[in-house]
Amino acid sequence: MNRVLIEICCGSADDVIEAAKGGADRVELNSNLFQGGLTPTVGSLKIAKKETRIPIMTMVRPRAGGFCYTDTEYRVAKEDARMLLENGADGLVFGFLHEDGTVDRERTKELVRIADGKPCVFHRAIDVVPDWKQALDTLIALGVTRVLTSGQQSDVFFALDTIAEMIRYADGAIEILPGAGVTLENVRKVVDATGCAQVHLARHRSVPDTSVQNNRSIYYGGALYPPEDRFEVTDREYVAAVRGRLG
Repeated sequence: MNRVLIEICCGSADDVIEAAKGGADRVELNSNLFQGGLTPTVGSLKIAKKETRIPIMTMVRPRAGGFCYTDTEYRVAKEDARMLLENGADGLVFGFLHEDGTVDRERTKELVRIADGKPCVFHRAIDVVPDWKQALDTLIALGVTRVLTSGQQSDVFFALDTIAEMIRYADGAIEILPGAGVTLENVRKVVDATGCAQVHLARHRSVPDTSVQNNRSIYYGGALYPPEDRFEVTDREYVAAVRGRLG
């Protein structure tokens, strides 16, 4: 059996470093994982590249809340993509849709052009398209390397049949990367049930930050009120356990 590639979803340079130490084969670098992942800073990419030797795919997503961007947001996305590539990104992760949820061919084509031969991933925007087969046909024609998908379900574990069907339909023309809900407990079943060659997951541990202890009534996250006395970083031991489970 071929070795299954493990990609870890990361929200910082520290996340990338911990994922690499845990045995990850590749990472997807973002910022703001709380909102599904947005474009990371160039600084986080540069430090992660200096400290690790694994491929770093970088998210290009200018805002949360859908994938039909304004002209200004699209211009920002293109500029971010160029800067990330210039500073060592090993590939781009993005997703552009029209208002009706279909793939935006022109914007996708332009990001593939900007990547200039480096891998391009169409992210989970594919999970809200009206026809995933038509979407895959479009992405294959545009030269996209792979898609990250939960099989159009909230959790990939509820879409194992769809993931398997996607892999059969793609027939090697585009890679299918299952993600969302992949855990140590189910990763073996996900692989066995779908025949996938790679998986995408995230797992963090909480780290205390006592710098705010003098005033616990202050929050900086607006209406969300997240805890201010802790932050999260990739759990390298969990990553290592997943690696061990897959062999």
